[in-house]
Amino acid sequence: YLEEMTWTEVRDALKAGKTTIIIPTGGTEQNGPHMVLGKHNVLVKYKAGETARRLGNALVAPVMAYVPEGEVNPPTGHMRFSGTITTPEAVFAKVLEYAARSFKQHGFRDIAFLGDSGGNQAAQKLVADALNTEWAGTPVRVHHLSDYYPGPGDDWLKQQGESDETVGSHASIHDTASLLVLNPSMIRRDKLALGKAGDGSGVVGNPARSTVEYGRRILEMQ
Repeated sequence: YLEEMTWTEVRDALKAGKTTIIIPTGGTEQNGPHMVLGKHNVLVKYKAGETARRLGNALVAPVMAYVPEGEVNPPTGHMRFSGTITTPEAVFAKVLEYAARSFKQHGFRDIAFLGDSGGNQAAQKLVADALNTEWAGTPVRVHHLSDYYPGPGDDWLKQQGESDETVGSHASIHDTASLLVLNPSMIRRDKLALGKAGDGSGVVGNPARSTVEYGRRILEMQ
């Protein structure tokens, strides 16, 4: 993790061939009454770190926790729920762009955007495409890792017999089970309950169906 290294350690890692940098993007958003606001940041930091460890030639940048989550006034999307933090997509994209420019300047060759939230994907692709066009004559490439999100977890859950209703689409089994593996203190077990779109809970699905076994498999697949 870059933030745990000194500048000379980063310099030496680059010289030793660690020329891939993963930029994880998470978000600070409501995840129902049962799961903490920083869910995406915890999950993507772990998965980026595990990816870098397995690659052997990569470092991990600090997680971007301020991402597009809806309009401020009137509030839309997750901004309708207390604690969510949003940024305009153009602002998010500009921070991504300059993170990438910084890493190119330091000698990284492969710059990978690993986005754990749906609202992050469009800007990641936009920035990657623009910088790859600009840097076409250089060895540096930016990768928007589109296969990562949402990943195969929801489809796999359905193969295990879970219904469309229980799998849901937000703050449900996929992420709840993953956090049960990584940090169960971030789950309020007495608040696990089925939620539906528009019911005011912020949950779409049934996180009560989550298990550690589900979480381990989903984390590995991603």
